[in-house]
Amino acid sequence: MTIRPRRSVLYMPGANARALEKAKTLDADALILDLEDSVAPDAKSVARSRVAEAVKQGGYGRRELVIRINGLDTPWGVDDLRMAAEADADAVLVPKVARPGDIVNVSRIHMALGGAERTRMWAMMETPMAIFNVREIASVHQVARLSCLVLGTNDLLKESRALATGGRFAILPWLSMTLLAARTYGLDVIDGVYNDFRDEAGFRAECEQGRTLGMDGKTLIHPGQIAVCNELFSPAPEEIAWSRRIIEAFLLPENASKGVITIDGKMVERLHLAMAERVAAIAEATGQ
Repeated sequence: MTIRPRRSVLYMPGANARALEKAKTLDADALILDLEDSVAPDAKSVARSRVAEAVKQGGYGRRELVIRINGLDTPWGVDDLRMAAEADADAVLVPKVARPGDIVNVSRIHMALGGAERTRMWAMMETPMAIFNVREIASVHQVARLSCLVLGTNDLLKESRALATGGRFAILPWLSMTLLAARTYGLDVIDGVYNDFRDEAGFRAECEQGRTLGMDGKTLIHPGQIAVCNELFSPAPEEIAWSRRIIEAFLLPENASKGVITIDGKMVERLHLAMAERVAAIAEATGQ
């Protein structure tokens, strides 16, 4: 099993050349090179050129490079997408996806502009319409090369007028809806950002909540959040050890055809084997 970890996904402002260079040294699993929210209108062209140069030059190692474009209904969207196709980024993050056609159209235009088929599409889930249509959006994963849903919790709070209090109580159903739709179609889900990067206790609690819900990782706004995020979205040492024991047990000749076995007095089914294989793959990919 091959797994690409997406525990820590850091937004990097595309207009900031120094930040783009520094990102080569950060321990984030993925970098979102942003052309949208973090870039002022008069800096869009500069940001596009800097991101293009950064991706083409490389030097980011194992980090997954994702370009967040502006919407195709903006003056910058098509040029952003053309640049992303030419730069050959790992993925394109599409903002404000509301319906399946939004992500399908971007995928098709990306290919028409010469983009590589290996490039994945990521979808920002940041509007009420996106949450209502999440199952339909996730269902076009094969047509649209969609691999990941990214929650835009700040925008969801703004659009719904919900309050970001009580452990995100108001939006937990939307997070779970997105997660279930993603899992139905084999997609990853990345939790939204935590705005107060100086509040480690609060950030840690929200990471733990996201991990409990089943999120694959979390989007970040500051490099100082990476270490805690990687820690909490990685399997614990005891979980890794137990998973490897399950795998080893099912590899024994006497267990090859069994659906259920016993390990240390515990009943273990093949569904647990599948879970164990994923844990072991994440551990290997993250050097644990």
